[in-house]
Amino acid sequence: MAINGIEGMTKQQLSDEIMRGGRFVVYYYAVSLLLITLRNPSDIYFVRSSENGLARGLKYSLLSLLLGWWGFPWGPIHTIGSLVTNFNGGKDVTQEVCRALRENGN
Repeated sequence: MAINGIEGMTKQQLSDEIMRGGRFVVYYYAVSLLLITLRNPSDIYFVRSSENGLARGLKYSLLSLLLGWWGFPWGPIHTIGSLVTNFNGGKDVTQEVCRALRENGN
């Protein structure tokens, strides 16, 4: 599992950061091709407690704004859903990632 933002961190540093409020998140983006609209998650990002999760999701929001609206009827629906998720700092997947890391022995 590839996770952006944990490069060079030890298990203890990661655990400490999560205890301070760090979290794993995914962002969403919508891409429309007239009759087909895809709403996809980004890679997983680790957002430290001192960082703003909104800033990391801006590129996915911009992608959705440019390419997501054009499909009917799901383009606007998925674009708005992606923007709401991203502007709220992304979808928190911390519990799932921590569980997977424990199961894999990482």
